[in-house]
Amino acid sequence: MRLLLDTQIVLWALTGSARLGAMAHDLIADPANEVYVSTASIWEIAIKHALGRGDMPVSGARAVELCAQAGYRELPVGWQHAAVVEILPPLHADPFDRILVAQAMAEPMRLLSRDVAVAGYGAMVLAV
Repeated sequence: MRLLLDTQIVLWALTGSARLGAMAHDLIADPANEVYVSTASIWEIAIKHALGRGDMPVSGARAVELCAQAGYRELPVGWQHAAVVEILPPLHADPFDRILVAQAMAEPMRLLSRDVAVAGYGAMVLAV
């Protein structure tokens, strides 16, 4: 299965947080799954870390290093992904979450998220 990690899931996985949960951990650790991190998630981490947000325990540069060490694959944001955003219902206002949903739809992939609003986008979201 091709998995795209929501930014929170990326952070919890990279920092070994207990908040990750067993289901997400098992899906990410399963060698049969391809695990992707969007450029948008690294961008979000970098912006919020630079703003001094306490919920960003690593910088964007450190997140890139840790993602590479973990064997995660990079998913760049492409034109096709950006275009899908306009057909999404307005269930979520966060632009980072909306592009992740659009990427999951366009690729297709399963998006791992704990965000209830993101889960409302349908079957391509795995609520973990």
